[in-house]
Amino acid sequence: MSTKPIFVATHPRACSTAFERVFMTRRDTLQCVHEPFGDAFYFGPERLSERYEKDEKGRIESGFSESTFKTIFERIERENAEGKRLFIKDITYYLVPPNGKPASIAPSIVSYKRSSGTDTTLLPDGPQLTKPGPPYPYDTAAEPGNPTVVPSALLAQFHFTFLIRHPRASIPSYFRCTVPPLDAVTGFYNFMPSEAGYDEVRRVFDYLREIGQVGPKVAASATTGDAVNGSAASGAENGGVEICVIDADDLLDNPTGIIQAYCKSVGIDYSPQMLKWDNEEDHRIAKEAFGKWKGFHEDAIVSSELKPRAHKKTPKTDEQLYAEWAEKFGEQGAKVIKETVDANIPDYEYMKKFAIKV
Repeated sequence: MSTKPIFVATHPRACSTAFERVFMTRRDTLQCVHEPFGDAFYFGPERLSERYEKDEKGRIESGFSESTFKTIFERIERENAEGKRLFIKDITYYLVPPNGKPASIAPSIVSYKRSSGTDTTLLPDGPQLTKPGPPYPYDTAAEPGNPTVVPSALLAQFHFTFLIRHPRASIPSYFRCTVPPLDAVTGFYNFMPSEAGYDEVRRVFDYLREIGQVGPKVAASATTGDAVNGSAASGAENGGVEICVIDADDLLDNPTGIIQAYCKSVGIDYSPQMLKWDNEEDHRIAKEAFGKWKGFHEDAIVSSELKPRAHKKTPKTDEQLYAEWAEKFGEQGAKVIKETVDANIPDYEYMKKFAIKV
């Protein structure tokens, strides 16, 4: 069974912060790291996103204008030295150039090497960015097939799992965070379809399968022990890191079953108490961890448990959904949401094929 740091790779508005709160209760054995790579993606000298490109003041005021991929991995390494297993939840596209642009390795980690016979990550100083204008594209080499700006040898240090949610739910939820009145809280003043995140989840997932870092075995139900999809090969050649994909709707319908199956897949001892966090210390830690992305995590911050929703979602027609979006966001907003949803459904449905069933 793998004991690598767990990396939950997801997209925005996938109920991932509620999922993360479950594992934040296991402070005895886990050290949770909340969305670290957004610092470099949005604000730092290696930033990939255009969102703050013309807002130097905003980048500086964020407190992360000096964050590089190197400084983030060094933080993760420090956290990993505390004797607990790391549990990292992050947005997959933070590691991937937007809009399908070809990837090359981030300058600060281009010289990554793994020290022989130890668990120490060596990150010597890489070349400095000196070109005018946006940092990306970098003047560095690419790794064949690698869609991320992180060397495959560094990706290999993590136990990757994946969390998805249907675009019909996630996209309008994200759109809401980028328009009045919530945009004044989030600081995201426009909706960018490139931040939907499904394409990046799929490409990173397929790359990790291609290089043998995850799979071929697919995670099984905690109760049956049977592979739920795909090959039932042992997976021993990659340390037992099986394919593990969670769908948020399955999680919300059956949190106990899904969390049990997930724990079994990644090698965490399950306890029913993981699903409850209604105490002062849990709330304090969550508020501190989620505070930097204001407006995005309020529901998770004020929550006290993860329990099954009272009623399973009743599917709505495209016409019903469009009417709801138009009522909330206007005709133009509804049009943008529908176009973004439609563009991302194929990638969601592809990932859904691998999702744990209980």
